[in-house]
Amino acid sequence: MSPMRLLALARYLKRDRRLAIGLLIVGALALLGPVGQLFVDEAGVRLGAGGFAEAPSAAHPLGTDTTGRDVLAMMVYGTPPTLAIGFLAGLIGTTVGVALGLTAGYYRGPVDVVIRSLADVLLTIPALAVLVVLAALFQTRTVELMAVVVALFAWPWTARAVRAQTLTMREQGFVMIARLSGRSGPGILLFELLPNLIPYVMATFVAAVSGAILAAVGLQLLGLGPITIPTLGLMLQNAFQYAAVVRGMWWWWGPPTLLLIVLFVGLFLISESLDAIANPRLKRPAEAAGR
Repeated sequence: MSPMRLLALARYLKRDRRLAIGLLIVGALALLGPVGQLFVDEAGVRLGAGGFAEAPSAAHPLGTDTTGRDVLAMMVYGTPPTLAIGFLAGLIGTTVGVALGLTAGYYRGPVDVVIRSLADVLLTIPALAVLVVLAALFQTRTVELMAVVVALFAWPWTARAVRAQTLTMREQGFVMIARLSGRSGPGILLFELLPNLIPYVMATFVAAVSGAILAAVGLQLLGLGPITIPTLGLMLQNAFQYAAVVRGMWWWWGPPTLLLIVLFVGLFLISESLDAIANPRLKRPAEAAGR
C-alpha cells in the first residue's frame, strides 16, 4: 500500500473511531493465540495438566477446570480455532451469497426466480434445528466441517441484499456503457458491479462472521462441535456440563464468556462503520460519532 493510501486510511480511522476500536479489538484477539502460545505451554490443555478445579493462582493465573486443564492455556489455544470457524464460515457464506445475488440481480428471469426462491425457503427454515441435525450426523467433527455446516445458512441474507443492490445498479449508465462496449455478462459482474459493492460486501462479511461464531458456539454448547480441539465453545460446554456456575467456579466460564462478548463488540463496531461507508445516508452520523 502506498504512503498516500496509508495516510488516507489513518485519517479515516481517526475520523471514525468505531472502525479503529473494532479493528484494534479483533486484531488483539486474533494475535492472542500466536503471541500467547509463545508464553503458555500447550501441555496445559491436556487432561490432568494441573490440579483439579483449582482457583486462580500464580501457577495457574485463571485456575484449572474439573479435569485439570489450565483455563488460560485453553483460552490461548482455543481462540484461534473459534475465530477460524467464524471467518471460514463467513467467507464461504459471503462468497456464495454474493455470487448468487449478483447473478440473480443482473440476469433476472428464471435464474432470479430459482435463486430467490431457494433463499426464501432457507430463510423460513429454523436454521438452528437443521444445524443440530447436520452436526449430529457427523461422527468426526473438525473446524473445517463445523464452518461448512454453519455456512449452509449464512448465505441467503447476503444473496437477497446483494440482489437488491444489483437490481438498482444494473440500470445505471456505467453498466449500459459496458454492455455497449461489448463486455460480457460475467465481465460486467466482476469488473463493473462487484467493485461498487466492496464496502457493502465487507460489512456483510463481518456480520456473517459474527453470526457464524455465535451459531458455532451454540452448537458446541449442545455438544455438537469438535471435542478434540480446544475452542471457547467447548470450554463453555464443559463448564455447564460440570455445573461450574453452581459450584462457584467463575474462573472457568467467566473469562471465555467475557472474551466472546469483547469479540462481538469489536465485530459490531467494524460492521457499523462499514455500513456507514456502504450507505451514504449513514456517513454523516458516523463522522459525528468519531469526533
